[in-house]
Amino acid sequence: MTRTTMKAARMPRPGRAADLTIDTAPYPRAAVGDVIVEVHCAAFTPGELSWEPTYVDRAGRDRTPAIPARDVSGVVVELGFGTNPSDLRVGDRVFGMIDRYRDGAAAEYVAVEARDLALVPDGVEHSQAVTLPMSGLTAWQALMVHGGLTFGQRVVIHGAGGAVGQLAVQIARNAGAEVIGTGRASDRRLVMDSGATTFLDLAEHPLAALSGTADLVFDMIGGEILAQSTALIAPGGTLVSIAAPPANQPPTGRAVYFIVEPNRPQLTELARSLAAGELTVPTPVLYPLTDAPKAFADKENGVPGKFVLYNEHA
Repeated sequence: MTRTTMKAARMPRPGRAADLTIDTAPYPRAAVGDVIVEVHCAAFTPGELSWEPTYVDRAGRDRTPAIPARDVSGVVVELGFGTNPSDLRVGDRVFGMIDRYRDGAAAEYVAVEARDLALVPDGVEHSQAVTLPMSGLTAWQALMVHGGLTFGQRVVIHGAGGAVGQLAVQIARNAGAEVIGTGRASDRRLVMDSGATTFLDLAEHPLAALSGTADLVFDMIGGEILAQSTALIAPGGTLVSIAAPPANQPPTGRAVYFIVEPNRPQLTELARSLAAGELTVPTPVLYPLTDAPKAFADKENGVPGKFVLYNEHA
């Protein structure tokens, strides 16, 4: 029997976790180049509930009530027209980051562009794979794509204790960089365990001590930290931010702001590194899909950890 509905977490309008409800939603339809994924695990960023793209399509048309959670790991159950069966097949274990102008993975099923998904390696659980897409792609694109990181460079990572920061430290370390992680004092052990060469407590140590010495600065904090980071850039170096567009260009370098994009080859490399033990991810905090409102509320209230929703019936 053809399925017509599914369980999903949905937002009626931009707001907070208190507005999120568990509803019966239409089963997704696969557009050209899509696959339908049975969701095993989904991960989210708290800010999604206030992002404009969560509630509209690329033409700006309203698509509420909207389903959040940009990261997915699951199993392909349908191929849309135009999807090459030699590329992805029904039954493949896949993971990836869903385009931010589409419904997300806080549901039993989701339609995803096939090109935005990569295979989950043998030995990697869905709950591990789903922690990688947005955090891992953000770290990879900041360092390797926009920052042009190469062996032996000095890299400063602001916010190194967060989910993106921990992966960025590991990626930079694996590339042979000297890694200086910054953050709060409570982040020191976590950042050093991730492979940083040095940790800088921003409450105790001024950034001026690093003036002109960084080949690459990756900023996830913004504000005054971003403003001060321009002076850290060595000749020919790069300042990369995901917090805000840098107000000034370094005198002898460049500054870049970007928004992460799905990318299968990068996902594949991240998954290979995870399976090989070159990357580690934090043990996720698991919530059943039916507890999605609580998961989002807990994250809004500052409960630490990487939160993952799981489908009890997958």
